[in-house]
Formats: sequence, structure tokens, C-alpha cells
Amino acid sequence: MKIGVIGVGHLGQHHVKHLVHMAGVEFQGIYDTNSDQAASIARRFGTKVFESLEKMAEACDGVTIAVSTPAHFEVARYFLSKGVHCLVEKPLTSTVEEAEKLIDLAKEKGLALQVGHIERFNPAVIEMTKHVNKPVFIEVSRLGPYDPRVSHVGVVLDLMIHDLDIILTMVNEPVVRLDAIGGKVISQHEDIVKATLYFQGGCRADLSASRVTIKKYRKIRIFQPDSYLSLDYSERSLKIFRRKGQEFRSLRDISVIRPRLEKSDPLERELAHFVHCVASGQQPMVAGEHGRNALELASDILRNMSLHDAPLMAAVHMGQDRMT
Repeated sequence: MKIGVIGVGHLGQHHVKHLVHMAGVEFQGIYDTNSDQAASIARRFGTKVFESLEKMAEACDGVTIAVSTPAHFEVARYFLSKGVHCLVEKPLTSTVEEAEKLIDLAKEKGLALQVGHIERFNPAVIEMTKHVNKPVFIEVSRLGPYDPRVSHVGVVLDLMIHDLDIILTMVNEPVVRLDAIGGKVISQHEDIVKATLYFQGGCRADLSASRVTIKKYRKIRIFQPDSYLSLDYSERSLKIFRRKGQEFRSLRDISVIRPRLEKSDPLERELAHFVHCVASGQQPMVAGEHGRNALELASDILRNMSLHDAPLMAAVHMGQDRMT
């Protein structure tokens, strides 16, 4: 498959690193509006720089799009209109309406539209989904230091959206109510958010996201009738706590399972899946509809969030530090 990469900044250059050597790929080259960055990445990986998107569309069967979020829609729409399969980094677009238009265009053209929710390709997440059984309560913490590269969006679209996608997939029920509080600490957008989701079947999910926390801390805990699952995204580790029998007298009546996980790079796995979908016509595991659903829920959180300035949120932030 003839594949190219659009946008070779911090994330896009890692797309190039994997794709130039990937089996089944004839890597065509890169495009970036920053000509110096494009030239540097081209030299580093021994590939070419396209002078225009038009030339790239003519040469490629599929492209990965790692430009800034506000540009996702126009770039993806152009390539889909030219019959080119697209993998678009998350969030899919800036608005749900734009996401719907891309989904409709991909269907009309019979093309793969994959969204870069990379955590779905985390070996620990893949294993965890096999053990999820009617969750009752989910707790998520995704905390870390500020990165000025994503100052154009807040922490909901930058970090929390990963967990929204995963939770929606696991629970597979509509959200009937949500509560959210957030605060601006460093940027002009929300930098720290706590949200609670209530699902139709009774499951509740509590999410904390922060980009003003010194240490990186990314975990999800799932409580369900027969077990408790604890996953560390960063360590790519999973523990399953399960009752041995009907009676529970002490901790000795609980078995602790640590599944052996495949050691694979989530980004490489995500890109290989995209290439496979381009070649086979298979629907991506994380399709445009999944990206739209996560974006729609993220937009609902932002719309209903009680937003405050730094002084009020300082106490919350200190509490999150203790969580780490």
C-alpha cells in the first residue's frame, strides 16, 4: 500500500518512523507546512517531501493526518474526496458536525476513516476488554505535566477523550446525565477537569484529567459484580482481582491474576491496522463513528462544565498530586 504522512511534528514523525519500514507499505513521503521541519524529517528517514497536498493525493492509497486539530477537517475532507483512505489523529475534528461530514464522505467513497485513539491498541487495554462484564463503577485518572504543543485545546480534548472512547466502548450504553467541574490554571482552556458520567443501565464513571500535575499518572479501575480490574496505561500492566468462591471471609478468598501481555508498540499496532484496512477494505476497529461518539461526549462535558479560575482549582490539583 502506498502510504504518506501529513504533519511531521512531535507525533507525525513517529508515524514516519514506523511506516517507512512496515511490511506491506511502499512509503511515498511526507508533507508539512513547516518546510524546515519537513526537510529535517525527510533527511532523517530517507524519504521525500511533497510540494503540495495535490501531488500527495495522486501518489497515495492512504495517508495519516497528524496536523493540529483545527486543520483535521479540511485536510481529511480533501483526501477523502480524492479517494484516499485516512487515519486522523484524535480528536477527529473540532466539532461533531464536521465529524459527521467526514463519516458520510468516507461511506460515500467506500474508504477507511480511522481515528487515532491509540489507547485502544495498548496491549493492556486489549486484554482488559476481554474481562469486562457489566461494569458498575469506573474510575479514571489521567494526569501529567503541561505540554505547550497542545495549548490550542483543553485537557478534555487533549487527554480525557482517550478514556471517553474506551469507556463508551466498554459500557456500550447511552449517557443519561453528567456533571463536570474544571479550571484554567496555565492556558486559556480548561487544564484540570473532574467529570462524572451516569449511564442508562446504572453504571457510573468518574474521570479526572489534569495537565498541571508534576508526575504522569494514568490508570483506570473497573468494578463489576464478579471482579475488579486495575490497569496502568503507562506501565501497560493489568491486574484482575476475582473472588475464588461464593463466600468471602478474607483477602485469601481473592485470586489475583496478572495476564501475560503481548509486548508491542501501540502506535505501530495502530498504523499496521490502518494499512490492513486500506488493503483489505475492512472497517477500522476505531472508525469515524467512534471518534465522533467520543467527541460528542467530550463536547457535552465542555458545554455543561462549571469552569473556574486557578485559585479554586488549586485545592483540587493538590488533591490530585496526593493521588499519584
